[in-house]
Amino acid sequence: MARESMEFDVVIVGGGPSGLAAAIRLRQLAQESGHDISVCLVEKGSEIGAHILSGAVFEPRALNELLPNWKELGAPLNTEVSAEKFLFLSETGAVSWPTSLLIPQQKNHGNYIISLGNLCRWLGQQAEAMGVNLFPGFAAAEVLYHDDGSVAGIATGDMGIGKDGQQKGSYQPGYELRAKYTLFAEGCRGHLGKQLMAKFGLRTDRDPQHYGIGIKELWDVPAENHQQGLVVHSAGWPLQSDTYGGSFLYHLENNQIAIGFVIGLNYSNPYLSPYEEFQRFKTHPAIAKYLKGGRRVSYGARALNEGGWQSVPKLSFPGGLLIGCEAGFLNLPKIKGSHTAMKSGMLGAETVFAALKNGSAGHENLSAFETTYRNSWVHDELYRARNTYPAFHKFGLWGGVLFTGVDQLLFRGKLPFTLRVSQPDNESLELASRSKKIQYPKPDGVLSFDRLSSVFISNTNHEEDQPCHLTLKDSSIPIDHNLALYDEPAQRYCPAGVYEIVREADNRPRLQINAQNCVHCKTCDIKDPKQNINWVVPEGTGGPNYPNM
Repeated sequence: MARESMEFDVVIVGGGPSGLAAAIRLRQLAQESGHDISVCLVEKGSEIGAHILSGAVFEPRALNELLPNWKELGAPLNTEVSAEKFLFLSETGAVSWPTSLLIPQQKNHGNYIISLGNLCRWLGQQAEAMGVNLFPGFAAAEVLYHDDGSVAGIATGDMGIGKDGQQKGSYQPGYELRAKYTLFAEGCRGHLGKQLMAKFGLRTDRDPQHYGIGIKELWDVPAENHQQGLVVHSAGWPLQSDTYGGSFLYHLENNQIAIGFVIGLNYSNPYLSPYEEFQRFKTHPAIAKYLKGGRRVSYGARALNEGGWQSVPKLSFPGGLLIGCEAGFLNLPKIKGSHTAMKSGMLGAETVFAALKNGSAGHENLSAFETTYRNSWVHDELYRARNTYPAFHKFGLWGGVLFTGVDQLLFRGKLPFTLRVSQPDNESLELASRSKKIQYPKPDGVLSFDRLSSVFISNTNHEEDQPCHLTLKDSSIPIDHNLALYDEPAQRYCPAGVYEIVREADNRPRLQINAQNCVHCKTCDIKDPKQNINWVVPEGTGGPNYPNM
């Protein structure tokens, strides 16, 4: 069966904040100018918002620019930040850092506690009403190229392929979605974006991207434990001072709390389990009091970019652009990236629209986008925040806090030098033989839980009879290298129980991949010591289905 092909002016890959903002901005410009353009957006989740996970405290700056009347349009920004705390935790104690001493970027006056998934659902409705063709449930599996090597669009994945690689009775070929320009907005560690960076050398003269893993739960709690609008962040326990990370606890409307933990994937101890660190974090007295008597209703995990300004790749290539977390616009000291992602999508839309209005037939490299980005407030934010990640990496928790305070309070992020971290996260592990094993307590089923029960409430589902989307470049590496040297850290860094070492009848170890558990966090693609795991898209609609996350 041949693939059907559809032609658009612009194809956008990914229905997150940046992709949707780009789609809306393109249609706004078309309507304002009378120069109509066709826009298509594909999203691998079962619906817009299904795969979106973030804390999230949301800064509305970009939304104010994109849709100034968002309140009248019913945007789901219902809880303005009313109070905030920052705690330094020891194993049993907590010291509250005065909010007056927080750096300006960490203050949340005027921001909102939201479900980013619900915001994306709402943005999807706005985009569709403006004439954007939305295709949820279709995974962009392949980049299409013209004969001259420029990007020609994408192809969605085939449906109905069995584990053996053969077509089943339900087989349906993917669609070719061809465009003059393609905007890639897959989010952090995008499958296609990774290919484009390699093909076009977009990471040349840039620092490696650095990452964290964010793990989040949503809780219904008793009214007496809830303070709508309260934001609580913490650092310290349960992590050692040389491991970068921290927590968030956000009080939404309807007596709900979003609680989560972020750990930098440059950690060195192969026995560390981000999932288990999060579970024991919730048992701290300063945190458990908010959850007492509550009920956990949802769970998820996602990698996030932490490298900042030094790690942003080149953004343009023949026939397309990288926008949003595909490129990495998270402002680390702010602990926010949705507003910068949205603005990057809007800037990308304006660049593409100008080219199309001038009669462009596609193909060319829209290098003007680089200049537009450098002249924007996104670039200014990231530049001022550029030394935060390297400071914590080089100096640890307390050195990082001191350096960042001096950098942000005294110099406003304009120190006359730039710190750098040249080691990629997958190269940071110490040998297991030199590392201390970590004994994690068993889950109590009240505050802490096992992985499988967590995956269950993420509503994760994959068609069982399909090729494994967690592919190994060399099947011998998990046992011969990773297990031998690092006690196979995939058993611990995966927050969904995907990777297990099982013993055969003759006691030989074997890596088992439970791909049906995958919540699409991308941690394995990032942290595998030999970069042997390559995450590719499963069939469309596969993965988590996050409600209110």
